[in-house]
Amino acid sequence: MRNEKQKANGEKQPTDQVNSQTSRWLFLRRDPAILYPIRKLFDSPQRLIGPYAKNGQVVADLGCGSGYYVFPLAESVGPEGKVYAVDLDQKIIRALEKKADKRGYHNIEAHASSASDVSFIKDGSVDFVLANGLLCSMAGHRQSAVNEIKRILKPTGQAYISLGAPPPFGLVDQAEWAKILEGFKVERGGSWQEKWVVVSLKQGVV
Repeated sequence: MRNEKQKANGEKQPTDQVNSQTSRWLFLRRDPAILYPIRKLFDSPQRLIGPYAKNGQVVADLGCGSGYYVFPLAESVGPEGKVYAVDLDQKIIRALEKKADKRGYHNIEAHASSASDVSFIKDGSVDFVLANGLLCSMAGHRQSAVNEIKRILKPTGQAYISLGAPPPFGLVDQAEWAKILEGFKVERGGSWQEKWVVVSLKQGVV
């Protein structure tokens, strides 16, 4: 079930640089699973994904972490749907796979990979992409991740993209945020103050 990838787009980076980027990613992205019950009191996953993830759909959670949204997504799409759970951390993905097996979820396909290379997902095959706090924690290849979101989205699909934190804690500034949005049709949100957006593909964008 797992497809582990060590490189993004075939580009090599020095080991110490990769380790530094990975450490920063993990520091910014990791929300301890032990805190999930408390988090759900203030941040219900269903509140975010409910309007977008429907029965029978194919969805992708890029930068899924321990699975805070993965399992609610799996419930929303049902046994006829599919959830791609993607995260850079192989240990996190292995733990998520064990949870899915233990809980009897057969509609979750987990991959240890950078969001900048999700070549295991077919072009135009995904109804909903969740990239919650993803781009602001990627030290490199952010545009490649954006391009992958565009590639995998169906013409009728939508993506929820958010920035967990602005600089200096996050890595996406206001100018880059505006550039990212230029490539999509904005459905909801999108302001720098909000730091989240629901987008779809512009006409003619594949």
